[in-house]
This record gives sequence, structure tokens and C-alpha cells, in this order.
Amino acid sequence: MKFSEFNLNTVLLNALGEMGLEEATPVQEQVFPVAMSGRDVVGIAQTGTGKTISYILPLLRNLKFSKQKHPRVLILVPTRELVEQVADEFKKLTEYMNVRVAGVYGGTNINTQKQMVYDGLDVLVATPGRLIDLTLTGILRLKSIQKLVIDEVDEMLNLGFKPQLEQIVDLLPERRQNLMFSATLTYDVEAVIKDFFYDPIKIEVAASGTPVDKIFQSAYEVPNFYTKINLLLYLLDTYQNMKKVLLFVKSRAMADLLFANLEDIFTEEVGVIHSNKSQNFRFRMLKEFTEGDLRILIATDLISRGLDVSEVSHVINFDMPEEPEAYMHRIGRTGRAEAEGSAVSFVEENDLGIWNKIQKLMGKNVNLDPLPGEVEVSDLQLDSETPEIAGKLMVKAPKINATKGAAFHEKKEKNKKVNQGGSYRRKLAAKYRKPKTRGQKRK
Repeated sequence: MKFSEFNLNTVLLNALGEMGLEEATPVQEQVFPVAMSGRDVVGIAQTGTGKTISYILPLLRNLKFSKQKHPRVLILVPTRELVEQVADEFKKLTEYMNVRVAGVYGGTNINTQKQMVYDGLDVLVATPGRLIDLTLTGILRLKSIQKLVIDEVDEMLNLGFKPQLEQIVDLLPERRQNLMFSATLTYDVEAVIKDFFYDPIKIEVAASGTPVDKIFQSAYEVPNFYTKINLLLYLLDTYQNMKKVLLFVKSRAMADLLFANLEDIFTEEVGVIHSNKSQNFRFRMLKEFTEGDLRILIATDLISRGLDVSEVSHVINFDMPEEPEAYMHRIGRTGRAEAEGSAVSFVEENDLGIWNKIQKLMGKNVNLDPLPGEVEVSDLQLDSETPEIAGKLMVKAPKINATKGAAFHEKKEKNKKVNQGGSYRRKLAAKYRKPKTRGQKRK
């Protein structure tokens, strides 16, 4: 279905045309008429299917011009990167509309954001923590909110934001339209729907956990970290179509370690992004990767939801995730908007359990291939990869000189020294010939 067949005004159609969008994705086609009707909506769709535009279009179509200062549309998202990207989509679609849009998140100057709110807004995109901070200042009031959107709600719950969500909902007017979007439908998500929504219409474009069909998936059995690096270098050298590669690792420390091993080889073609990096650094890495200046970007799961980069050729699971759903979010970074993509997983022996759960969630088997013959198996191991010997104490017992009694031991050399009152006292004594003390001199 084309956007021209939607109930859209000319300004929105012109903005979509300038973005190069003519045909709607299935989730956009199904969400639009329900959201326009004013009913609560729960959208379950895999990542990369156009969920953001599916709720922006009906929100803007129903939004009338107003001079009031307090926002009427509130979008809650889990990460700073998502705030920027959702706000950017709003700004693109309001190119020919008089709509005031702003995004707020933690880690930046709250005074600047207070000024934006004070100047007046129609649409506010926010992370839960910073939104509450702004309401506590008294400048931001939420009693004018007519539409509430909670995007990536499953990730928001994983990050522990449910108390903040409950606090925010208490500040909102009871009469409002609620829209919620998630890639997976878990027990916690069902609880949020029950608590916050009124008789919602559920739109599930694909079964929860189903991968995008156009993503080609493959996997290799790899024993350790340094062999993974050898395999990665082999794949990057062999397949020239790996032009924009997103590498997922399990932790910030692992991201920095992998970057340290790759930066000398790929010089300015590799970058790293995780929550310990400054906001400016993260935005710069994302910008360079989006524009194609970086061939490889190393990332952690925490920010995987905030990465909306077009034309990612490959997603590589350098480390396997802890949850099967996280795998879906990772591979959803490629094959976006009906494009083709590839996902490669490096599976260690202790990853076989999660690998089986992932395949069960997808309802699809992916062959676990052996290492290519050209890839060298490394003997080097990280400390975390060194196996522990069960029942063996690795600490040596001290030797006892039986001739001096079992309880006797010689003092260490450093413990034989006599306390001379500290070097600074000796220097003062040499200079003044007597100790220098504070207060009244002795008579």
C-alpha cells in the first residue's frame, strides 16, 4: 500500500516524498487506521520494520496547531540514541508543519533542556529518568498530554524503568490515547499492558521473536577470544561485501579489548561505542559509521536498540547474548526496511545452550559450521577463559622452620624498620633544629 492511499495531508506526503518513502511497510499499514481512530494500540513487530514512522504519522495527522506551552504528545524511549533518532524522524516529517519537537535525556545540561521546555513544545521525546527530573523542577507539566507512546518497552523494562513508568503515568491525565511498541511480548510487557492500557487493539505483524526473512544467518564454532579475532580477520579479508559491519560483544571491557586488538590493523576504519563513552563521542562514532567513514563499529547490547543505521551489510555476534530476544534485536540492525542483510555468530562451547534457545525462539535451524581451514586456532587465552581445576588449592602453604617453634616466623625486612616519625618531620627537624609545632610555643 502506498502512502498516497493513506488519509494524509499534503504536507506529510511531501515530507515522506523528500525522505524517499512511497510504500508503507506492513506495520505502518496496519497501525495507521487504528491509531487514527483514537483506540489504544499495542504493536508487536520485529526491529527494522518501520515502527517509528507507524506511530509518528497518525500522531502528526491528528495534531492541531496550538500556541500552548506544555507538550501534548509524549514519546518515552529507553536510550539517548533513540531519543535523538525519534526526534530526528519527527523533525523530518514536520518540515512543512509548524510543530515544536524536542528530545531530552540524561548526561547533558538540564538547564538547556529546561529552557526548551519553557519556550513551548508540542511533542516531547524523552528517557524516563530525565523526564522525571524535568517534572520535579516544576517547569514541565504533563497534564496536557493527549497521546502517550512507549517505544521499545521490553528493553525499557529490562533496564529497570518500570518504577519510573508508573511514576510518569500517575502524572498524566486519565483521558489519553496510549500506544506501545515492542519487538517481543514477554510476561512483564503483558503486565504493563494490563496496568496502563484500556481495551487495546493488538497488532502483531510477525510472531514475537521471528527474524526478518531476508537476513541470511550463519554460525561458526569458535573456542576462544583470539581465535575469534583470527576468524573475524579472515571473514573481513575474504568477503569484500562486508562494507558496514556491526560487531556485538558482551561487555564494555570486551568492547575496549577488541577495539585495542583491531585499531592497529584497520587504523581509522574501526570504532567502538558503549555506555562508558561520553555522549559526544558516541554520537560522533554513530555519525561516522552511518556516513560510511567507519567500516566496523563495536557495540554492546545496551545501545543496540538505539542504533538505527541504514545499509548495515553484516551483524557479527562476536559474543553471544545472554537472552534469546537480544539476538533478535542485534540481527535486526541489518536487513532493515525490506533490504537484505547477513548475520554471523561466533559460538563457543558454553554458548550452545543459548544458541539452542535462539533457534527455538526463531523456529528455525541455523547450521553450526566448523572453522575454515585457513583460520588458525590460537593457544592464547584470556583470564576468564582459563579453566579452573576443581578441588585443587592453587595457593602455596608457607614453609615453617621447626627448630624455632611452630609459631615463630622471621619478620619481613620492611617490618624491621624503626618508625622515625615520617620523612617530612626529619626534614623539618634538620632545617629548624627542633620540631616545628603549631600553636603556642612551649616556655
